[in-house]
Amino acid sequence: MAPCKFGNFSRSNSITDSGGAKTEPKQAAMPILAQASALIEGSAMDGTPGNSGLERSATAETDEQLMVAFLRGSTDAFGELFARYKQPLFGFFRRRIADQAQAEELTQDTFFAIVRASSRYEPRALFRTYLYSIAFKILGAYRRKTALRATFFGTVTLSREPASQSPSHAELWLREAVAKLERVDREILLLREFEQLSYAEIAGVLRLPLNTVRSRLFRARIALRDLLATPAPKSSPTQLAEREECL
Repeated sequence: MAPCKFGNFSRSNSITDSGGAKTEPKQAAMPILAQASALIEGSAMDGTPGNSGLERSATAETDEQLMVAFLRGSTDAFGELFARYKQPLFGFFRRRIADQAQAEELTQDTFFAIVRASSRYEPRALFRTYLYSIAFKILGAYRRKTALRATFFGTVTLSREPASQSPSHAELWLREAVAKLERVDREILLLREFEQLSYAEIAGVLRLPLNTVRSRLFRARIALRDLLATPAPKSSPTQLAEREECL
């Protein structure tokens, strides 16, 4: 896969946080980062969007414990985190981007960002909140780049999946209904129903008050119910995919 560059993140450069400060990996950590990068590059998504219903044994370490172990030099700890979240994170992007290959690329970008910005992780923060916050930044950068390209070069040509992988009419109907929700309401609904984040985690990722998350989730569910109660639209998969790129 070609080197990925989107917004403030690239495989070879630092990631820029919301305050504009750049974080460079410490020289001593480079062997660990190289091993983690090799793990990411050597793994492929299986094309099936997953969710966050991660199965762990009762003795398994928590995500936070694994992240701390990685900060102390354990690439095995990062490998476990990668195994736990590569499919859920791919599903996160796949539900928001029509192009499967692009969703896979952004998934890898997110893990590279986790590796390079790991020194900023604080153990008191939930790893899932940290992970999806970075994923949202990368998704936002991709959307801005796509919008800018469309402004200057016209409609972006989307790569299509084989017909055998085309979603059913019912799935298209549901996806189109979700796409009609107000953006923040839609993101809250997706994070809750598909990524299975708690209200507190959603509030942390989207930087919203907890009560706002609760009220807007309720509103989104009502709106989605009303949309699904109307006759199914006749939009083609191509039309839906083009709208999804603008979400």
